[in-house]
Amino acid sequence: MQYITLSEAKAKFSEIVEKAMAGEEITVTKMGKPAVTVKAFSATQQKLPLRGCMRGQIKVYGDFNEWPEEEARALGIID
Repeated sequence: MQYITLSEAKAKFSEIVEKAMAGEEITVTKMGKPAVTVKAFSATQQKLPLRGCMRGQIKVYGDFNEWPEEEARALGIID
């Protein structure tokens, strides 16, 4: 793994991207401490789709769309 400073990363960003795409991991330091690591994107790293991920974990009650009478009157939903 290669370490470079933030200012060097700014100046050589295109080069860093090319190295990462070639398989290298480059760690950018800020004030002498590791801040981020640049590495190639992999399709296997994509997050799973969120659709359906909470299935079975949320319960919606039958009266979900019903307002208590006092609040409904205050909001002008009913007279």
